[in-house]
Amino acid sequence: MSPDRQREIQRRRTFAIISHPDAGKTTITEKLLLLGNAIGLAGAVKAKKAQRSTRSDWLSVEKERGISVSTSVMSFEYRGMAFNLLDTPGHNDFSEDTYRTLTAVDAVLMVIDAGRGVQAQTRKLLEVCRRQRTPVITFFNKLDMDALDPLALIDDLESELGMRCVPMTWPLGSGRNFQGVYDLRDHSVVFYRAAERGRPSEREVVGGLDDPRIDALIETRVDTLREEVEIVEMACEDLDPARFARGEQTPVFYGSALNNFGVRELLDCFGELAPPPQPRETRTRIVMPEDGEFSGFVFKIQANMDPRHRDRMAFIRVCSGHFHRGMSLHHVRTGKPMVVRNAMTFFARDRSIVETAWPGDIIGIPNHGTIRIADTFTAGEPLEFTALPKFAPELFHRVRLEDPMAAKALRRGLQQLCEEGAAQLFRPAIGSRYIVGALGLLQFEVIAARLREEYKVGVSFEPTPLRICRWLLDEDGGPATRFDRPFEHELYEDERGTPCVLTDTLHWAEYLAEKNPSIRFVDTMELA
Repeated sequence: MSPDRQREIQRRRTFAIISHPDAGKTTITEKLLLLGNAIGLAGAVKAKKAQRSTRSDWLSVEKERGISVSTSVMSFEYRGMAFNLLDTPGHNDFSEDTYRTLTAVDAVLMVIDAGRGVQAQTRKLLEVCRRQRTPVITFFNKLDMDALDPLALIDDLESELGMRCVPMTWPLGSGRNFQGVYDLRDHSVVFYRAAERGRPSEREVVGGLDDPRIDALIETRVDTLREEVEIVEMACEDLDPARFARGEQTPVFYGSALNNFGVRELLDCFGELAPPPQPRETRTRIVMPEDGEFSGFVFKIQANMDPRHRDRMAFIRVCSGHFHRGMSLHHVRTGKPMVVRNAMTFFARDRSIVETAWPGDIIGIPNHGTIRIADTFTAGEPLEFTALPKFAPELFHRVRLEDPMAAKALRRGLQQLCEEGAAQLFRPAIGSRYIVGALGLLQFEVIAARLREEYKVGVSFEPTPLRICRWLLDEDGGPATRFDRPFEHELYEDERGTPCVLTDTLHWAEYLAEKNPSIRFVDTMELA
């Protein structure tokens, strides 16, 4: 392997940010970009002529509601390292998008509200990280507000998530008295002073805890700080790289993303702790990032990133080899070659043409309806990457079209939006009315808003009595084609053409499975 390839692989860090809603995930995303000089003003909506700015929440519905409902991909450089940051939806209704995104990263930054501790969505997301064997770095956020005791936060995380905490920094006070952090790695004290909103805060680094300036800056609390640091250094474990890689330990940082307190220490350490691109499993072998031939898989499809062109973009995680503009890729599922001259790299919705990409990078290629989530692209080898899950929806609504003349636009819009994976589309074997399945009510609101805005189609959604979805697979895991006993009224096809049954009770689904023993009725399946 050439030195250039080795260097490019080793300097890349591809990670996702996860959290419970309102823990500050999008805010810390913008502050990381600010430190990486990727934006000039965090949270800015409009760019000035000489100042680049952005938001990772770029869909209209995200801006209106103040939540993330779609994964954003942003790339930036910091201290010679190339970071690929994926800001995932925090809302539970869009967790399936997050689950798939986690298959494309090598590390996770977990953001926890220091005033609330570990919350429900954090637990669910961490279970996905465990299944993927993804190392986790933790940031306790909002120390500038009413927060739990730092030691209580550690106890909460360890008891709730079953991970041992290894503090990397320690907070100096909390709420209005939050002044900075003590860096347990180099034993320095970092004091912060809030700057103009959105810009980097002023920071002052002081030597060890015996430095006289510390007594002047934090006055009567210095003895408490020294006692806390002594307890932490004695009681907490040292970081074990092997246990960290297995998700048994998590390095812990404290700070305030809103005021940019403690974020620089996090980013400095993240580049040292987070692993470079890791091997990826396929059905036939382990793909190593050092392998010479190109390979990558599609983990996300986004429609209408550019509303002017009604485009669809397939996001590919590069797993091995070296991509260069104009190369021919083998689309494994279709068996057809594809010459890629206009691959993109991303900064939220902004994009630029990719000339070259290495393992760990995320590139996008235009999709005209031929690319699906979980598709593999290689230099020719018939690889199929594993572990991209698809879960049965929990809510099922019928689509009511306001204008019958817009039926064609509705069909196109539903198909393209459901290709993204945020919801699922079902076509009945008998009848013609579409059923949309989702994990939460907010997804239906988002789909209706996007259909109206992006496809000029007005719709409403009606609840149905359906509650259970089971896909029908044969013994080899492929779509079932023969049914011992017909059940046409419950029979549907999803957007990929896989047969399934939708019923109103689990009992009836189990009865159908009993009457069709040659068919596997499953509520979760692996995309391929």
